[in-house]
Amino acid sequence: MRYLIVNADDFGLSESVNRGILDAHDEGIVTSASLMVERPAALEAADRARERPRLGLGLHVEVGPWRATWVPKRGSARSASVVERRAAEDLRRQLERFRLLVGRDPSHLDSHQHRHLGELVRPSFEEVAAELGIPLRRIDPRIQFRGDFYGHDGRGRPEPAAITAEALIRLIENVADGVTELCCHPGYVDGLDDWYRAERAQEVQALCDPRVRRAIEREDLRLGSFAEVAVQLAAQRAP
Repeated sequence: MRYLIVNADDFGLSESVNRGILDAHDEGIVTSASLMVERPAALEAADRARERPRLGLGLHVEVGPWRATWVPKRGSARSASVVERRAAEDLRRQLERFRLLVGRDPSHLDSHQHRHLGELVRPSFEEVAAELGIPLRRIDPRIQFRGDFYGHDGRGRPEPAAITAEALIRLIENVADGVTELCCHPGYVDGLDDWYRAERAQEVQALCDPRVRRAIEREDLRLGSFAEVAVQLAAQRAP
């Protein structure tokens, strides 16, 4: 059986991003979102998600703004300790904020720009994910991650062909067995001050394209949130 979790990052970034994510859930294939709890539209995002019980909600941690200390100088144990401590503080603070906004624990854990993959940051994320018993993006071996539905190439240059309905259908046709997370960034541009803007609206259009839904049905994929595939994940954990 193949399960597909379509997770929208940056929920709470702005009202326009919230609208795009909710449209992609209501009218498209988005099943889950990752909430940025310290952004201005976080409360609105949590309130509107509450009206949609099938929209899974995880925590999208922002680590920083002390990014100048990401890579300590060689042999600098003190600098490394500072990075580790600040990452843990950011994570714990935002987890408590998530609980306050949403009223429960997140269904999954990830971070803005995948910062949790850094060697000094990763341990605190692994610790919290283990405490909560939830998946950590690109670390949990039970979940395959697909990040190729994205409108920029690896060098930050626009790549609009990667976020068309046709590109999404090709991706769907190549989903592997087991559980796969497909990451996306839908939204609208009004009032949004972000370098990834017009691409978000294009993602909404692709995610809501009826041809995409038909491709999922044709491929016999099961759409769901992290919570909805929890039984399947638990079975993979069992010896």
